Amino acid sequence: MRRALALVLLAAAAGAQSARESSVGIPARITDLVLPGTELEVLPQTAKTPVVLRIARVARHGSDFRYDLEWTGLDPGTHDLRAFLRRKDGTDLSDLPEIQVETHSVLPAGQVLPSPPQGGAVPRFGGYRAWIVGLGLAWAAGLAWILWTFRTKRVAFVEATRPRTLAERLRPLVESALRGTLGEAERAQLELSLVAYWRRRLGLDAQRPDAALAALRAHPEAGPLLNGLDAWLYRPAGPDPVDLARLLAPYQDLPEDALDEFGGVRNGRPAPAGGR
Repeated sequence: MRRALALVLLAAAAGAQSARESSVGIPARITDLVLPGTELEVLPQTAKTPVVLRIARVARHGSDFRYDLEWTGLDPGTHDLRAFLRRKDGTDLSDLPEIQVETHSVLPAGQVLPSPPQGGAVPRFGGYRAWIVGLGLAWAAGLAWILWTFRTKRVAFVEATRPRTLAERLRPLVESALRGTLGEAERAQLELSLVAYWRRRLGLDAQRPDAALAALRAHPEAGPLLNGLDAWLYRPAGPDPVDLARLLAPYQDLPEDALDEFGGVRNGRPAPAGGR
């Protein structure tokens, strides 16, 4: 029985001894430490205190007290925990034994700062600045895509809702005449519609038809298309390109139904006179 009790006391002593050593910043705990005299408490601590001490548990042990002390060394070296204690009743600590603890440094002797990082290859892409630049480029690309899509849709909408002009209605007929595929009757109907339109526009209704036609063929706006239609009937346009834009320029600002009352064109073909 006595032998078993001795072994328990030796184990407790060994545990208490091992708990009195630690590394800087690593907490350690001394348990079941019996100290004589009245109850102890921890002194107020400051930022310069080399050891942070806390009484985790205290209990009566006969006329003495049993303590569990938790301590953390902030400076390497040997420290006496008595320097951080006082009695609650204000009496002195002359009868208190030493409570030595040792704090080990994990840095080499004389070194107070961490070792500098070793040199090595640094990734080419990375870091806060690279991420900011990348996000900025992605945002700019997204904004450009949104603006381009909006502009494209807007242009398409404007084109779809814009009224057609007479020039746009005449273009397929003129192209057909240039290729020699426009029938004689279709050409004649188109030519009569153009003559009737220009006679009214230029105030030539009172003139004889042959005189009015001669005046129209000599007119700088009416003449080019009328003369071309007459020539292409017997001889399609040769290899020299024909400036359709110049031929159709007088009709560019006219509504597409400007010739309807003179026979006009319907769906790219001449319409019967007087019909719509």
